[in-house]
Amino acid sequence: MITQYFDEFVHQISLLPLRSEVIMEEVPPPSKLAPHAYAVTAEIPSGPIEESDDYLATGRFVLLADPQYKEAWQGEFRAVTFVRAPIDDDMAADPLLNDVGWSWLEDSLESNEARAIAMSGTVTRVASKSFGQLAPQPDQSEIEIRGSWTPIDGSSLLNHAKAWLALLEMVAGIVPLPDGVSALSRRR
Repeated sequence: MITQYFDEFVHQISLLPLRSEVIMEEVPPPSKLAPHAYAVTAEIPSGPIEESDDYLATGRFVLLADPQYKEAWQGEFRAVTFVRAPIDDDMAADPLLNDVGWSWLEDSLESNEARAIAMSGTVTRVASKSFGQLAPQPDQSEIEIRGSWTPIDGSSLLNHAKAWLALLEMVAGIVPLPDGVSALSRRR
């Protein structure tokens, strides 16, 4: 049954309707963590793709599956995620940023009915200041949210990928759309 749920997830994620701002592609998954693995990356460019190398947010979603129950996972599946986004210096200085970042992940899971156990992860803020010949570059700050968890129900694995995409959109500052509403393309 585990393999069937995994194969169904791989098929469903390829059909998942995405917002026009999101660029998602399949990438090679880690090969030694589980018998079955699938990975995608997603990016939200800050402008038209052909005009910008900057992104509002980037991320990676990996689904691992092992028919043998994994004690460390407390189940047969494991979702492993990463989201990164630039933030302004005031936000980076907020002492509650790490807690807020983790709550964004929890909220994304809850709002997408992605029930999970054995959650773990980190929220990191990175502040960079350039010196010497790089001094003309502006200061930069980023938030990184890394999380992993065990989906409770193999029949709803796609909800976990949807939760990751919702988190990506949230850190990019994109307003969530109500169910049944399609986003208009930003590109002309």
